[in-house]
Order: sequence, then structure tokens, then C-alpha cells
Amino acid sequence: MKTTDAELASGAFIKLLRASSAVSARAHRPLAQEGLSESQFGVLEALYQRGPLCRRDLAEKILKTGGNITMVVDNLVKRAWVVRKRDQEDRRVVTIHLTAAGRAVIERVYPLMERSIAREMSVLSAEQLATLSTLCRKLGLPEQ
Repeated sequence: MKTTDAELASGAFIKLLRASSAVSARAHRPLAQEGLSESQFGVLEALYQRGPLCRRDLAEKILKTGGNITMVVDNLVKRAWVVRKRDQEDRRVVTIHLTAAGRAVIERVYPLMERSIAREMSVLSAEQLATLSTLCRKLGLPEQ
């Protein structure tokens, strides 16, 4: 019996989701050991790399909803790792800033995550990683 295009696509999709979930769970273990959620790490990393951002830009950067970002930022504020600041020109605009304590956390945790991700991806050759990157980029493009 010949496999249809839909069956091939469904099979590949399920394998992609399972692989993504498994690799993500293993790669993010250092975060749990540091008491950080993936979203908290994402916010700290985005602020570290990009500088102060508004809630909407943070949500877009780490692929979360605005409501989720509010909760994540609230928890980071409680830990004194970020602060909210109102724009002096337009008081409606609030940007999220990394504090010195937050910078220390991301500078300590980021290398742990980098090593963890490298370890997870080490089963692939450099050529396979390049191919995977190309395929993921192609899958992630907006609908044509």
C-alpha cells in the first residue's frame, strides 16, 4: 500500500513535535536547577541581548502572549531581576529593564544553557545542523 502525501506529512509533523518536546525538556534542565522557567529565561535573555523592551516586543521575541508576559515579568520584578519604567515622553509606554541582579543571573545561566543545547544537538553533524536550520526556517515562514 502506497503512503499518501498527507500520511507522510502527518508522520513527519508528529516526529518533529516529539523531537522538539524531548530535546527542549532535556536542554532546559539547567533552568529548573536554577529555579527559572523557560519564559523567565527567555525574558532575561531577550533583555540581555536587546536591551529594554516593551511588553509587546518581549512577547513577540519569546513567542508568548501579552498576558503571559505580564505574569512572567511580575515574577521577575519580585525577584528584583527586572524593573518596569515609564517613558518620560509618553507615560503610556512602559519598558522592561534588566537590573544588575538580573544581568548577573543571565550571565551565569546563559553559558549553562548554551552547553546544554550544544550537548543535545551534538548528535547531528555540522552539515545536518545547517540542513535542519534551513528546513526549520522554511517551515516557519508565513503562509504564502
